[in-house]
Order: sequence, then C-alpha cells, then structure tokens
Amino acid sequence: MKKTGIINRIIAFSNVDGPGNRTAVFFQGCNLHCLFCHNPETIHRCVGCGMCVGKCPKGALESAGTVAGEVTEGAGAEPVPPVLWDPSRCVDCDTCIKTCPHLASPKVQYMTAEALRDKIRRTAPYINGVSFSGGECTQQRDFLVEVIPLIRELGLGVLLDSNGTYEFEQDPELLAMCDGVMLDIKAADPDFCRLLTGAGPELPFHNLDFLQRAGKLEEVRTVLFPHHPEQNEATVRAAASCLRPDIRYKLLRYRPFGVRQEGLDFLGGDITPESESARLAEIARSLGAENIVPV
Repeated sequence: MKKTGIINRIIAFSNVDGPGNRTAVFFQGCNLHCLFCHNPETIHRCVGCGMCVGKCPKGALESAGTVAGEVTEGAGAEPVPPVLWDPSRCVDCDTCIKTCPHLASPKVQYMTAEALRDKIRRTAPYINGVSFSGGECTQQRDFLVEVIPLIRELGLGVLLDSNGTYEFEQDPELLAMCDGVMLDIKAADPDFCRLLTGAGPELPFHNLDFLQRAGKLEEVRTVLFPHHPEQNEATVRAAASCLRPDIRYKLLRYRPFGVRQEGLDFLGGDITPESESARLAEIARSLGAENIVPV
C-alpha cells in the first residue's frame, strides 16, 4: 500500500531552507517539544477533539467523526483526517492553531508521493532543489523513501532538515537517496538540552560526526539564546570543534515570534543581540570552523 504523507505546508520558493532557491516541504509531527519552536503547531497530529471547528470564523473546518488521533480510509482511496479543512473558505487567520490545545493543526494535506511530486513539478524549472522539513521529516521515513526518487526524476536535489534524533547510521537506504542533511545542534549540556527539547544531545552529536564522515552533512545550525550566554558558548564550542572547515555552521539568533507561552516564560521575549552572535562566531572560528553564517 502506498504511503500518505501528512504535510503541514509547502513553500514553493524559499532561500532560507538550504542553498539556493528551494521548495520547502514541512511535514506534520515531531518527536521533540522545543521551547523555542517557531511553528509549534507542527509538533503533534490532530486528535480530532473538535475544539477548532466551532471557532473558525469562515466555517472552513468540519469534524469528520473519525477516531481521535487516527487517519482512516474513506470510501475511496483518500485518507479521511479527524477534522476536514476546506482551503477555499480558509483565510489563514490561524484561529484554529491558536485554539488548539494539542500543538497541532487541522490545516494539513494528506498527499501521496505522486501528488506531492506533481505539485513540485510546476515550479521545478525555477528551483535548485527540495528541502524536507517539519516538524521532523524523518518521522515519516517510509513516505520519504517513496517520494525522494520521484523528486529526483524531476532533476532536483533533496536535502533533509533534521533535529538530529534519527539514527541515520542505521538507515543507509534513506541516506543514499538524499544529497545531505541540515542538522540541528540545539544544546551540548545534557540537562539544558532536555529542558529545551525533551531529549538529550547524544544522538545529534553522534549524527554530526557520522554524517560528516559519510559526506552527507550539508550544514549545522544552532540557535543562540539571549539570556543563556554560557550555554550558547558551550554548544558552539562543542559543535565547532567537531566540524571540518568547509562545513557551513549557521548561528541563528533566537527570535520569539511564534514561540508558545511556555517557551517565552523560559527563554524570554528578547531577540538575541548581534553582539552575542559575533562573539560566538569568533569562538567558532578559533576552533577551526571557518564557514560561519550568523543569521
């Protein structure tokens, strides 16, 4: 049976989701709960509670009456989600996302690999490649394995945007299909990392080493927080000391936009100053990481 991808959104043209002009496909579902997540509505899948249905000002949502948390097969071949979304009525006010207590979104698309390929085909002549992001795209690994060869048939490269908690070393099939992985290194200190994300840093750092040796590490990204300079420095030092000089290392200043209240309470509502980014860029360069990109 063909797999169905659960897609949160597709950005046809993006210059921030990998090198060049790319189509970015954001998958629904993530195994982490990062306090600084800018799109927390991608963390969980809709459980069908129906709270968003009555709040939609345009009547674009309807309860499907399916079992909460499951996607069932309808009379045809298309899956039936717990809440039906009518894009023709939707005005993207995001009332449903703000209402949802489960860090989910009813505004998702259930797509076969062929349907996603056909959508990307329309803009294929104008892009350099496709980036699969999320959420965490590796949570839908079997769908990736179906869709990536179809994207390659369009003459496009493929990058995976990952939080680093997938065991890439155990999946040579998936790794061989993609051009590389854009890897998050969120924190080096185990306790701080678990506070931030719900998981420790061990597997992401293992992936940094493995993907680099395998020639599949496209770039590394670390978010810098405004009120945690010691943690910022510990993470940058740990990551930069492992990187080859040519690997791109993005230092991303924390911005509170879209961050849920729980994250704001812990991290604050300030943007990380450029001076902190510049300070850590110098430290990274001193450790041999020459390709530093402050953002």
